[in-house]
Amino acid sequence: MDISTKNTEAPPPAPHPNVAEQKRAARGATRPGDRIFLGLSRGSGILLLVIMAAIAGFLTYRASIAISKDEANFFTAFEWNTSLLPPKFGIAVLAFGTVVSSIIAMVIAVPVAVAIALFLTHYAPRRLSGPIAYVIDLLAAVPSIVYGLWGALVLVPNMTGLFGWLDKYFGWTGIFSWQGGAPRSMLTVGILLAIMILPIITNVSREVFRQAPQMIEEAALALGATRWEVIRMAVIPFGRSGVISASMLGLGRALGETMAVATVLSPTFDIQASLLDPGGGTFAQNIASKFSEASEIGRDALIASGLVLFVITLLVNGAARAIIARRKEYSGANA
Repeated sequence: MDISTKNTEAPPPAPHPNVAEQKRAARGATRPGDRIFLGLSRGSGILLLVIMAAIAGFLTYRASIAISKDEANFFTAFEWNTSLLPPKFGIAVLAFGTVVSSIIAMVIAVPVAVAIALFLTHYAPRRLSGPIAYVIDLLAAVPSIVYGLWGALVLVPNMTGLFGWLDKYFGWTGIFSWQGGAPRSMLTVGILLAIMILPIITNVSREVFRQAPQMIEEAALALGATRWEVIRMAVIPFGRSGVISASMLGLGRALGETMAVATVLSPTFDIQASLLDPGGGTFAQNIASKFSEASEIGRDALIASGLVLFVITLLVNGAARAIIARRKEYSGANA
């Protein structure tokens, strides 16, 4: 046989081990441990969805009973009297108070949290940034009732000076006019909520800023940019989505805060034009203060208001997850 006619082509190279493992993983788990872990993880995800659906179903069922017996408009009424026959209640004041106090908290907390995160990641030396970050982490572990007691015993008595200054220079706006009452108002609640959500926004923003590509920062410095110019042109644009999602996580905490608000606020079922006048209320505060003394229809009414808060919180968390998913390709940028 002519040797030249023989097939001298080399055999195809064996697939890379990683490629082979990926193909086996794509066909499904084969080892017992993999199958057990797959079943547990899948079952945990399904269980979570079942629990969320059960909560939503329970709240919807009890809310429908209460709303069907309500003689007032549930969304626009400015009263909450479930002891009447028939009962009259609405969430207008609660929705207004929840939104306003959360907005005040966000306006105060977000700039401060972003500034702290930038300081810890780009200005402070390592020996200083570590202890400061540790203290901020401790703030997140403080119970809500402790914040509430501090707010009632320390924050409220020391707010008169600030309220008087705001009334003197900005009282003409009507929003900051003060009649001299106890400073248990929406502004006090917003300041307290800002302190409570500050650790959440700071920690998430700090981790996002740390993921900013070092090559871009070094290139900007090599071209003569100052440290602030590097932060303004490279770090902040990179971490904008992370800061927004961190802010939404803090907003979710502010919307559902209960004991701290109930301890500080003087609730009334009316809407005050001034942020300094006592009055108003929030969903969580109203539920916590009235649930133990409510009748059966009163509890159903409180559950109906809780359903509204549940929907708002889900929307906020969903928006945060959507924003995080938009920038997921930047995770591990410095790896």
